[in-house]
Amino acid sequence: MTTQATTQAAVKPTGQMVSRSARRRIRESRVDQLFNLVNYTILTIFLVVVLYPLLYVVSASFSDGAAVIAGKVVLWPVDFSVAAYQKIFAYDRVWTGYANSLFYAVFGTLLNIGMTLIAAYPLARRDLYGRGVILGLFVFTMFFNGGLIPSYLLVRDLDMLNTRAALIVPQALSVWNLLIAITYFRSSIPPELLEAAQLDGCNDFQYFFRILLPLSTPLIAVLSLFYAIGHWNQFFAALIYLSKEELYPLQIILRDILIQSQVDMNMVDDMKTMAAKQAMRELMKYALIVVASVPVLMIYPFVQKYFVRGIMLGSIKG
Repeated sequence: MTTQATTQAAVKPTGQMVSRSARRRIRESRVDQLFNLVNYTILTIFLVVVLYPLLYVVSASFSDGAAVIAGKVVLWPVDFSVAAYQKIFAYDRVWTGYANSLFYAVFGTLLNIGMTLIAAYPLARRDLYGRGVILGLFVFTMFFNGGLIPSYLLVRDLDMLNTRAALIVPQALSVWNLLIAITYFRSSIPPELLEAAQLDGCNDFQYFFRILLPLSTPLIAVLSLFYAIGHWNQFFAALIYLSKEELYPLQIILRDILIQSQVDMNMVDDMKTMAAKQAMRELMKYALIVVASVPVLMIYPFVQKYFVRGIMLGSIKG
């Protein structure tokens, strides 16, 4: 009993001392404190610069048109109204553009991911003969291309003008994303995994589909986000290759309203004065920006956990 009590008495002060030392904070030097202050200040300024325009657009889309034109909207909606969204959702052309953009983004991304992974896997293999030359040809296209006119002639000769394929097939592969995929396969997938699979009787196709692809979830998530945003935001290719309005993506509709102010008067036929029509036009501009940004904002939360890992692909060597 005496020995046990003595041991407990000896341990108790030590535990108290350890807990007190664990709770003790490391004091920062004045230089570190100044650095943190400057760093937090700069980051806060960047956050305000990026976040405020987004908040303003959302607030303006839910405000009254007269308040927006008068400049009364600063941060929060003024005279809350959803009239702009009612007009937009009642406009068939917006729904057609929305459906077209979803089609281009979904099927274009599927084609992009398939082409990128199929091209990246063999180029990441050390035993591929001539892979340096092939990779050099891919990289060459990053710096030199035929230009707009040869690209248009190629699409025309392939009979893809005024077709959905004109916005998907010419952008089937991004060399930059191809290099990211090659780096991931080389740095994150050990070569011993292929040797073990071959010993178990696994061929290249089985290894690619059953082993490599399940281990490449972060890569696929990041590349899918990059490709999907690119397809969703593209409008220049539609201006060049498409002349049928039923094939226009949403960005073309948005361009007509934002830049050319070509709002169909049937959308505002209930307005009595020109000022009211102008106010509704301004509201619809902001509302269309919100509507066009919603799909991208909805995709990111689902790939965020993979995006943090995938965005750093190839950054750590060793």
